[in-house]
Amino acid sequence: MSSKTPASVTAQRALDLLLDCPPALLDTTFDQLRTLLVVHETGSALRAARALGREQSSVQKQLDTLNRNCQVLCGEVLTMRQGRGKDYLFTPTGEASVRLARTTIEHWTESVHLSRRRLGRMLTVGTTEFTLPIISRAWERVQEEFHEEDVEFKVVHVRTKDLWSRLETRQVDLMCGSIVSTPDGDVRLRDYDVVEFACGSPILLTNLTPEDLPDDPVPTSSLADIPLVLPPAGLIADFLACWYGQSFRDRLDVVADIDDIHYGLSLLRSGFVQGCMVVTESIGRRMSGHRDPDEMPLRSLRLHDDMEPKAEIMTGAFARRADLRRYAAGHPLNRLWQAVREDGARFRAPARASS
Repeated sequence: MSSKTPASVTAQRALDLLLDCPPALLDTTFDQLRTLLVVHETGSALRAARALGREQSSVQKQLDTLNRNCQVLCGEVLTMRQGRGKDYLFTPTGEASVRLARTTIEHWTESVHLSRRRLGRMLTVGTTEFTLPIISRAWERVQEEFHEEDVEFKVVHVRTKDLWSRLETRQVDLMCGSIVSTPDGDVRLRDYDVVEFACGSPILLTNLTPEDLPDDPVPTSSLADIPLVLPPAGLIADFLACWYGQSFRDRLDVVADIDDIHYGLSLLRSGFVQGCMVVTESIGRRMSGHRDPDEMPLRSLRLHDDMEPKAEIMTGAFARRADLRRYAAGHPLNRLWQAVREDGARFRAPARASS
């Protein structure tokens, strides 16, 4: 009768499986897997070589090695040439290997980044175009210390519509941006610490004449009667959803769809489209006025919020509360967050003094 327990049998089987790995599998490297993925994305060894900054012969050699090893392991190569100028054909085994390689590299990369963050070796901050000064001022306070400690500090551009997804998927440690704030708050904020820098209302930027749209404050309830240039998602879309519901596009007169605020401004300035854009106050004040004789002048008009719920634009910095508590006070994230908090307090002080 065997004296081995089920746990010991399972452990032995796991060890045997590791020891019995085929040599061809053990010879496969992450570099080879990355090359396979780049070839799959670009379609050819030549384009993959350009993307990787290598010679085509080097990429082709790695493909040949992978094909030879896969033929031994599975009985089928990964890729096949289809003739000059044509993309590589990936076999069923090749497509399955691509999916596995992508998952493997993504998981390893994510794990390495998480470890570097936990150990304070890496810090990634996301910021929108208009909130970059927030992190710039805080960075000045910790820059010298981070350089001395060899902390890898990255700043990535994040569009407002991607703010929450970047935070929730842990692609950034700290985020600077703007969100829609209502009296009921945002349930998404329950897991985050927030430093508020500014809070205000959006305004209307328009190329319509005063005869078509007077300078008086425009009630938000009348936006349905005004031609609008709108983005499909983001801060302004969130605002309109507060006032007009998730199907706001069906209730408004949308004369142009834009994916970038600068394109919307160009549309209005060119006169190609007659209408309005709902924008933040800082953008509106900056962009209104006549800048070029060949462009239409833009006016900025105040919005009077006569709908429920009342909504404002809150600009600030966001960090996961669990991370701030998990790391020691000397961790780079907590030190940078403290610098942001102190800057936020100074930033709000003049506003409190003038109110």
